Amino acid sequence: MGIPIIDAHIHMMYFEKQTPGALDWVKSFYGEENFQDFYDKMCDPDHFAAYLRANGVDYGFIFAELCPAVTGTCSNEIVLEFCAGREALIPIASINPHLTVNLDQELSRLVQAGFRGLKMLPTYQFYYPHETRLYPLYARAQELQIPVLFHTGSSIFHGTRLKYGDPLFFDDIAVDFPDLKIVLVHGGRGFWYDRALFLARLHSNIYLEIAGLPPQNLLQYFPELDKITDKVIFGSDWPGVPSIKKNIEIIKQLPFGAEAIDNILGGNAAKLINLTF
Repeated sequence: MGIPIIDAHIHMMYFEKQTPGALDWVKSFYGEENFQDFYDKMCDPDHFAAYLRANGVDYGFIFAELCPAVTGTCSNEIVLEFCAGREALIPIASINPHLTVNLDQELSRLVQAGFRGLKMLPTYQFYYPHETRLYPLYARAQELQIPVLFHTGSSIFHGTRLKYGDPLFFDDIAVDFPDLKIVLVHGGRGFWYDRALFLARLHSNIYLEIAGLPPQNLLQYFPELDKITDKVIFGSDWPGVPSIKKNIEIIKQLPFGAEAIDNILGGNAAKLINLTF
């Protein structure tokens, strides 16, 4: 097997509680008429793993999401159950610092349970990511050698607070935790593409993730993307894309060498989670 293709940004279809706006957004991609059938199929983990394979994806990062004020709640327990026994489905935990007291202990518990990384959503959970109260969490993630993926930039969902999404906040974190693997999800989408790219070039431990960005526009958003192809992470932001396969094919046509394309589509993500294949 060569370098696997890894979709490093997948949301589950099932949420214990989902806001109307988030659910309507999903329906807009698949149509109201056939949505229930699509929903039911995608809630079946075996069907979903087969769906990824049909789209050319070998592994997918499956996100928990604890954002009751903006998108809803997809618990860590649900994600872990969904991924259990399926090598292709890699669980990524969620911690909401407003809902948990001992953040570092909670992370240890989640990693011990089987999670391979942590997703943080400052713009949905309402905090600045470089607040020092979060430092014990980052210290533990660094110790456990797991990546922390942070939502950066804009979002369409009602209630989002964009002020928390500036990539510049991660300069402090990268300096204070030089061995912490930091992933700037959405690459500073909308306002801060230049900052996200600059930080990924500046800091050896910052990576640029491109989920939710039209792949045909990547070189418009990041004119110097060719300088950091060893730090760019592919993600689809499913179910918010019509076709994962089409996005992969567009990325394969970028004017980079074969090794760079392999890194973007899977090699870099594999290194993040120490995936062996």
